[in-house]
Amino acid sequence: MVYTISGIRFPVVPSLNKSSLRGGDRRTSSSHSFFLKKNSSSFSKTSLYAKFSHDSETKSSTIAESDKVLIPEDQDNSASVTDQLENPDITSEDAQSFQNLEDLTMKDENKYNVDEAASSYREVGDDKGSVMPSSLVDVKTDAQAKKTSVHSDKKVKTDKPKVIPPPGAGQKIYEIDTFLQAHRQHLDFRYGQYKKIREEIDKYEGGLDAFSRGYEKLGFTRSATGITYREWAPGAKSAALVGDFNNWNPNADVMTRDDFGVWEIFLPNNADGSPPIPHGSRVKIHMDTPSGIKDSIPAWIKFSVQAPGEIPYNGIYYDPPEEEKYVFKHPQPKRPQSIRIYEAHVGMSSPEPKINTYANFRDDVLPRIKKLGYNAVQIMAIQEHSYYASFGYHVTNFFAPSSRFGTPEDLKSLIDRAHELGLLVLMDIVHSHASSNTLDGLNMFDGTDAHYFHSGSRGYHWMWDSRLFNYGSWEVLRYLLSNARWWLDEYKFDGFRFDGVTSMMYTHHGLQVSFTGNYNEYFGFATDVEAVVYLMLVNDLIHGLYPEAVSIGEDVSGMPTFCLPTQDGGIGFNYRLHMAVADKWIDLLKKKDEDWRMGDIVHTLTNRRWLENCVVYAESHDQALVGDKTLAFWLMDKDMYDFMALDRPSTPLIDRGIALHKMIRLITMGLGGEGYLNFMGNEFGHPEWIDFPRGDQHLPNGTVVPGNNNSYDKCRRRFDLGDAEYLRYHGMQEFDRAMQHLEERYGFMISEHQYISRKNEGDRVIIFERDNLVFVFNFHWTNSYSDYKVGCLKPGKYKIVLDSDESLFGGFNRLNHTAEYFTSEGWYDDRPRSFLVYAPCRTAVVYALVDGVESEPVELSVGVESETIQQSVEVEP
Repeated sequence: MVYTISGIRFPVVPSLNKSSLRGGDRRTSSSHSFFLKKNSSSFSKTSLYAKFSHDSETKSSTIAESDKVLIPEDQDNSASVTDQLENPDITSEDAQSFQNLEDLTMKDENKYNVDEAASSYREVGDDKGSVMPSSLVDVKTDAQAKKTSVHSDKKVKTDKPKVIPPPGAGQKIYEIDTFLQAHRQHLDFRYGQYKKIREEIDKYEGGLDAFSRGYEKLGFTRSATGITYREWAPGAKSAALVGDFNNWNPNADVMTRDDFGVWEIFLPNNADGSPPIPHGSRVKIHMDTPSGIKDSIPAWIKFSVQAPGEIPYNGIYYDPPEEEKYVFKHPQPKRPQSIRIYEAHVGMSSPEPKINTYANFRDDVLPRIKKLGYNAVQIMAIQEHSYYASFGYHVTNFFAPSSRFGTPEDLKSLIDRAHELGLLVLMDIVHSHASSNTLDGLNMFDGTDAHYFHSGSRGYHWMWDSRLFNYGSWEVLRYLLSNARWWLDEYKFDGFRFDGVTSMMYTHHGLQVSFTGNYNEYFGFATDVEAVVYLMLVNDLIHGLYPEAVSIGEDVSGMPTFCLPTQDGGIGFNYRLHMAVADKWIDLLKKKDEDWRMGDIVHTLTNRRWLENCVVYAESHDQALVGDKTLAFWLMDKDMYDFMALDRPSTPLIDRGIALHKMIRLITMGLGGEGYLNFMGNEFGHPEWIDFPRGDQHLPNGTVVPGNNNSYDKCRRRFDLGDAEYLRYHGMQEFDRAMQHLEERYGFMISEHQYISRKNEGDRVIIFERDNLVFVFNFHWTNSYSDYKVGCLKPGKYKIVLDSDESLFGGFNRLNHTAEYFTSEGWYDDRPRSFLVYAPCRTAVVYALVDGVESEPVELSVGVESETIQQSVEVEP
């Protein structure tokens, strides 16, 4: 499909002569600079509106994903409350970083007078219903009925004044985690830097609100009298705006430079009052730089496209007439207390081997997500990226939605439709690095190595082959903060999943580093304080101006305070991705069933910080990429190709795989966090990996990495397999749907009552309570147990509300769903009561209290029960 605006063709399929492949560990390499990966940052205050400089070359740094955090068994961590909570990693810090901000910075060659700041620039006028499985019977009590309203996605935001609260004292973190006291010097310095930047933004920029609206001054701005274009490019010797509107004549519209490296030109309207640059026409900035003459796509461009047969992209002046602009019709949903995220990629969301569109995703995929029971969709690869196979993580144009999938108006229509369905829309945003592409992106934009990025090795991510932002640069702060706000303001996204945050927070980027839980790994010389301060600022911005917005950070290190409010001294995220869990499942699936340890599973799922929320997943897009395997493929391998039809006999491998696939997902959701994520297609065990179209890759050393002949065959999702009732995939999909609806109904992920009563290595049984639910998992491969005693807290009658062995889910129907289970008094597994169940092998069953009985309060021993924390307290059977 091709989109057309003013004679420009917007191809849905990109050029296929790009090289390099982004693997599951986010690695991308290429011998060509314009084929590369993600984004990055810097903190030199070459301010457009504040004349002062803070270019810091201290050794505070950034970080990438690495190993997971486990609490050493011999370490007491009272701040974590339980040995199931994650213990922190510590990083180090340069001695210079404990000096004042002015001592940390290098002055730019232009000396700034802060008193001239604000006046340095002239103003420019400026579904369908479906039958639920029989196990989800109507057994809701009054207390459970209240839960229903907790997750209601029909509530919408009310307009509130946009106020960003001032920094607080930043001291509460020491009350939450007393182990942080030993690192108070680092943390107080970090908070001091954050407060200082906030104060300077308030003083010289009019506050974070105004500072984050850089797109109203930089790039193209339209007024009643014409168009102004401004670009920060201090390294350029001369600049001119070129494009279709002036026949690409570099002498026609020459720009002028101010003292701060900002180039500017004003183009008056045509004589007939029409804009001087037609909507949809191609534009670039032509510069004479230290690296030679170059034409660059404007850094603040709102749309860019790749013409058929061409390698470089073109910036597009995007300003449609009012009648063509999409108008949002539906309010944004209220943020649910527990979030269930469907991770998706628009381009590969079609069952057909092609690049799908925003419109098709809106019409075909969003209703599917709603029907499955998820309450949020997280969309990948939105920011424009020249190399499709980077999965969207090598961003070239940060303010432009990918043109492969359609126009900006199409994306807005998609988001509005999601809101109509009650779905939050989260953006997978990349502020951790930028593509090394010098033709289309920010790399060497003004001909210098240290424009938006750190110079030298500090500004280059050797594994991702990408550039790293200088978060100590004032203008980089303006650019990234404005970028986050742009997507929330213009497109009505409901929040972000920040990619590669671990890479940002440490100078070693988490590469070849194993986090052990030692706090020194978090707070020291390896910590990039400037990057952490940026994360605090962007979370201030998000939560201050958009109180319902969600911010999720992809951090594998276990950085303490990551999900605590900035006012209390934290970094400010709502959630951390609980990345260790997916790796644990892969590790277990490489072993025999006999080698699985119940305590190990429970520990990994519950090993997280007190009062810091996590989004957990059994597998994400990482595990689905070529070079890795999904859980379904680990479990069933090639048998998936021949034995998934119900009219054919199954195999032991298929029976085991389907059973464990369901159990793994339910126990992950039940114990792993306060939010849950699934990558599209994995809910039904998609049989194929993801392999983006790519040609052969020629490495600098002469090695050739074979491509896939630019095939789209494995860059799609076969939703038809999950929908086909004659295939076993359908049962797996139905179980995932039932699981989401169970959580919607009971809200067990955010229940304060969590108690693990049994993790028996002999029986291979795990039992735990969440609110009024009791979860019973029998991982044994052959043993089923009759009259198996299950400890519980609350007295009364229980019934089955979810059964992985139900025939609808591809099970063997070994349980009677009409049976009622009555509690008996007497302590068992450190619970005051119990009831008897039948626990078939390889099944997960959830029992709900449907008829509670009034009873005297039970006095529990210290450490046995905690109803005030979100994490569980482990008790050995």
